[in-house]
Amino acid sequence: MPVHTSQGSQGNRGRGVGLGLALGSAVAFGGSGVAAKPLIEAGLDPLHVVWLRVAGAALVMLPLAVRHRALLRQRPALLVGFGLLGVAGVQACYFAAISRIPVGVALLVEYLAPALVLGWVRFVQRRPVTRAAALGVVLAVGGLACVVEVWSGLSFDAVGLLLALGAACCQVGYFVLSDQGTDAGEEAPHPLGVIAYGLLVGTLVLTVVARPWTMDWSVLGGGADMNGTSVLASLLLGWIVLIATVVAYVTGVLSVRRLSPQVAGVVACLEAVIATVLAWVLLGEHLSAPQIIGGAVVLLGAFIAQSSAPAKSSDGSVASGASDAERELSAHGTAV
Repeated sequence: MPVHTSQGSQGNRGRGVGLGLALGSAVAFGGSGVAAKPLIEAGLDPLHVVWLRVAGAALVMLPLAVRHRALLRQRPALLVGFGLLGVAGVQACYFAAISRIPVGVALLVEYLAPALVLGWVRFVQRRPVTRAAALGVVLAVGGLACVVEVWSGLSFDAVGLLLALGAACCQVGYFVLSDQGTDAGEEAPHPLGVIAYGLLVGTLVLTVVARPWTMDWSVLGGGADMNGTSVLASLLLGWIVLIATVVAYVTGVLSVRRLSPQVAGVVACLEAVIATVLAWVLLGEHLSAPQIIGGAVVLLGAFIAQSSAPAKSSDGSVASGASDAERELSAHGTAV
């Protein structure tokens, strides 16, 4: 009985840390839009902002890629898949989608990913899915529809919707691949190495798509307007690279390894809520009553989903891998 109690408390602590990491990831990802919008309004193309974001993060993570270079031999398919789907695919499909359909519709379709993750877990991996997790997904998607006010921008564009669905499928790949190999014990791929090489692969792919040599680099040396306040463009870019990409991916992957793809996916829906609130506070974009109610519903859905799933064993490979990653980040001076 004492052993059972200890394992239970460790499991609760592990889930608590995992939820904290998932929330941190949602906040970090959600802060990308409020920093990117002033740069776009200052003259940068959206795809160029994405390329700067991913390439800058890849440069920051390069020392970790060198340290974990054995992954190139051990898990090449995982690294390529994470870079193509979890980094380049999500970004490219989403930005291509919003060029054809309203942002709110694109966001809603993209954040169908938690539902798709549940389908993957249930029908591909043949693992049980709780009713509470399914209910959490339904509530989160319904609340998200209110947050983005999908009814204000309804329009049918088959190509745009397919691109948004492509972003959702790539996001599923991000969650599933983040959890890949966590049951392999000491042989589990190191999460920081996977992220570092994923960013490098994403940079290569986005370089072809974004063509950064056509960018107006002079914009980065000036200022950008943020709701009437001039902010250095380089400062905004630093936020996008360090917080909205490096910290966001690190905390996101570690949260999946401590929780599960389906739970972390539902918590990730909070990104849209956080982005909307930050846009209200920093950019002066006012929130409506349906958006506030929708945000509360998303929170409720995330709470129900996370409370339905037990934490992964704290003395298994997943928890130890996460702890190693956190210690390594601390050693490199990067806060999670």
